[in-house]
Amino acid sequence: MLEDLLISRGEPVVLAGAGALTGLVFGWAAQRSRFCLRAATVEVAEGQFGPRLAIWLIAFFAAMALTQAGIAAGVFDVSSARQLAAEGSVSGALIGGLMFGVGMILARGCASRLLVLSATGNLRALITGLVVTLVAQASYTGILAPAREALTALWTVPGGAGRSLLDSLGLTNTHAALLATVALAASLGFGLRRRLGPGTVIGAMVVGGAVAMGWALTAMIAATSFEIVPVSSVTFTGPATDTLMALVTQRSVVLSFGIGLVPGVFVGAAAAALLFRDWKLERFGADTPMEKYLAGAVLMGFGAMLAGGCAVGAGVSGGAVFSTTALLAVFAMWIGAMTTVRVMAAMARGGAQTV
Repeated sequence: MLEDLLISRGEPVVLAGAGALTGLVFGWAAQRSRFCLRAATVEVAEGQFGPRLAIWLIAFFAAMALTQAGIAAGVFDVSSARQLAAEGSVSGALIGGLMFGVGMILARGCASRLLVLSATGNLRALITGLVVTLVAQASYTGILAPAREALTALWTVPGGAGRSLLDSLGLTNTHAALLATVALAASLGFGLRRRLGPGTVIGAMVVGGAVAMGWALTAMIAATSFEIVPVSSVTFTGPATDTLMALVTQRSVVLSFGIGLVPGVFVGAAAAALLFRDWKLERFGADTPMEKYLAGAVLMGFGAMLAGGCAVGAGVSGGAVFSTTALLAVFAMWIGAMTTVRVMAAMARGGAQTV
C-alpha cells in the first residue's frame, strides 16, 4: 500500500502528508495538555514537583517507550537518523542547550510552545517565533553561521555508536523499551498524585505518541522508497525555518516532512483552541515587555541550531532514540532554564528590598 502510494503520489507529497498528519496530532494534543518544557523547568526551579513536570515526563517517556518498542519489534529502523548517524557535537549540545534554556524562560515558551500559542491567538508568541526562525536561519547559513560552526567544532563525536547511549551502555532496544515503560508508569502515577485530569494525561501521552509516529512514518517511507529519504520526527526550528524561507524566497514550495509538520501543528492547535473556546487574542503589554521576548528569541534561535534541535527536536525526539548529544542538549536546557528562573527571582527580590 505504501509502495503504491509512493509510486502514484511521489515521495515529497507522501512525506508532507505524513508530516501534516503528525503535526495535527501533536498540535491538538500539545494544546489540550499544555505540554511545555519551560513550565516544567519553572516548577522544579521553584522547588515544586507539580503537574507541569508530570505532563512533560509523561510525554517524554511515552515517546521513548513507543519509539523503542517499535524499533525492538522490527516495525521500523531509525539507525540512519541524523541524531544517530551523523557526526555530533558535545560542545554544541551543551552550549546551545544552555542558551536555549535561558531563551525559553525569557520568551515564555520553547519553539514548539510558541507555535502552539500562536495558533491560539497569542501575537506575542507569533512575533517571537518569527524572530526565532530568522535567527535560526542566520545561524545555519547566514552571518551567524561561522560562530555556530566554531562552537560546534570544539568537541565533536563520530556518528554511529559514538552517538548512541544504548550502544555505549551495551543495552538493546528491548531493554530501552522496558526501562522507558517503567519510567512512563512511574510518571503516570506521579501525574495522578498531582491530580492531572484524564484528558490531560491522555493528551500528554498523545504528544509522545506523535513523536513515535513521526519516527515510524519517515522510517517506513525511507525503507520503501527508491529515493534517499531522511528519517526524522517532530522538531520545530529547522522545519519552521524551511517553511518560512520557502514561502518568502521561492515561487513553489518543495514538499518534505517538515514542510507538512509546521502547518499541521498550527492547524491542530488552532482547531483544539477554537473547539474548546481557548482562542484568545493576546498582545505585548507593560508586564510582557517585547525586548525580553526578543532577547529570548535570539538565544533560542542560535541555541537550537547549535544544539542540533529545539526542546522537542533534541529533547523529546532525540531522547526517544537515545541520542547521546540530544540527551546532553535537553539536560543543558534544563540547567539553563532553572538557573535563569532562580537568577530572575533573586533580582526581583533584590529590587523589592531596594524599593
